[in-house]
Amino acid sequence: QVQLVESGGGLVHDGGSLRLSCVASGRSFSNYVMGWFRQAPGKEREFVSAISWSGGRTYYADSVKGRFTISRDNAKNTVTLQMDSLKPEDTAVYYCAGRPLWVSTSGDLYEYWGQGAQVTVSS
Repeated sequence: QVQLVESGGGLVHDGGSLRLSCVASGRSFSNYVMGWFRQAPGKEREFVSAISWSGGRTYYADSVKGRFTISRDNAKNTVTLQMDSLKPEDTAVYYCAGRPLWVSTSGDLYEYWGQGAQVTVSS
């Protein structure tokens, strides 16, 4: 079992930055692919970013590429999403998720989920 807890959400102005962190408890964090997803009001959940178990490969949705950066520290059981040049359309609840072995952009394939962190970007 892996438990995930996000932190770092908040309210920023258009063009601002936020950093989301997700701390995992439980065993074998370093064996898990970690992803970030988001869900805006009235919209479906969407993939944002993912990182391989080693941290050597990263993946981004086109909508955030060049603005968001995902990273992980396996020694600290932490995955981070640095969000720069935020836009009002980035407003959503952001979820950290984990799955074993292989990266996927489908949320349905992730086994473990955090409780979510609200990110609000004002225009």
